[in-house]
Amino acid sequence: MILRGVLFDLDGTLGDHDASVRDALTAWLPSLGLAYSAEVHEVWDALAEKHLAAWRTREITFAEQRRRRLRDFLGIHDEESELDAIFAGFVSAYAVSYRAFDDAFDGIAAARDAGLTVAVLTNGSSEQQNGKLARMGMTGIGPVWTPDDLGVAKPEPATFALACARWGIPAGQVLSVGDRHDLDVLPARVAGLRAVHLDRSRETEGHRIGSLRDLAAYLSGPGPSPSGGK
Repeated sequence: MILRGVLFDLDGTLGDHDASVRDALTAWLPSLGLAYSAEVHEVWDALAEKHLAAWRTREITFAEQRRRRLRDFLGIHDEESELDAIFAGFVSAYAVSYRAFDDAFDGIAAARDAGLTVAVLTNGSSEQQNGKLARMGMTGIGPVWTPDDLGVAKPEPATFALACARWGIPAGQVLSVGDRHDLDVLPARVAGLRAVHLDRSRETEGHRIGSLRDLAAYLSGPGPSPSGGK
């Protein structure tokens, strides 16, 4: 496998988004007279996915997806400024809670030890995602691309193609590593990249790793074809 670069996803791959959301909801919900539970967390995640999907297709702004999420979650119809102020409490708690997975730096080191350059391709606002990287001590990891930079979001294959073009590395010489099979793996292959699924919970296909600590062994092996080579 001839590679020159590894394109990491951020949330769920380098950063432990789920644990950070759990801790943020636990800290923030009491200010609204609510308590954290697994069921409440499930509802929050479902609403987040629903409205982020509309943002990914550029139907609504990033701020509007937050407002719609909050309207559905709380069943309120406050003015935009009031909704923004309420959501700011969650954003603040989430920022404080955000952390790296304990295998994140191992994965980055594995790529660099293999002589590969590293970059990040992530959905989310540029300000927020770069802030997460800074909090995790990953400032300077390499180029960071968000929909704010590219004008498109994953799972559009064009997102990967544009990132590679700006990176100056042919798509076929880039490996995409991410936890979402639908966002980080399948569309990357459509764009011509190689891709491996970071699947910490269950096996979905042959080209998978259970931890970023497995990336070194994966890179030293035969590797996948651009189409996945199942």
